[in-house]
Amino acid sequence: MTDTYEGACHCGSVKFSVTLSDGLSTARRCDCSFCRMRGAVAVSARLDGIAIHQGQDLLTLYQFNTGQARHYFCSRCGIYTHHQRRSNPEEYGVNVACLQGVSPFDFAEVPVSDGVNHPSDGSSNGRIGVLRFERI
Repeated sequence: MTDTYEGACHCGSVKFSVTLSDGLSTARRCDCSFCRMRGAVAVSARLDGIAIHQGQDLLTLYQFNTGQARHYFCSRCGIYTHHQRRSNPEEYGVNVACLQGVSPFDFAEVPVSDGVNHPSDGSSNGRIGVLRFERI
């Protein structure tokens, strides 16, 4: 199943559409140093599944450690929109908070992947936990 969403950064300078590989079922977090600080829930899209309609020139690229993952942010508001994954360079991870009509709080549970012991290093334990959200 594929789902297409419209997306944007916080200030609206970057606008895009994305077709998700398996809808919202790929939602996950990572525990690497960067993702812990970023705190986003990401879903999966193929590299040809995202189209930037506005603000391509405003996207800032950030890379760290091995330099393989490519993290994109709006240079005006600072919001992370998507990244090309190190674990699967044929995929983007897309920030669900940027998708119209979707919130990270829509997910009761979000799997957490082992990014400290990255799968590409051959030392990953895979899924290491879950984040839960319960409305009160």
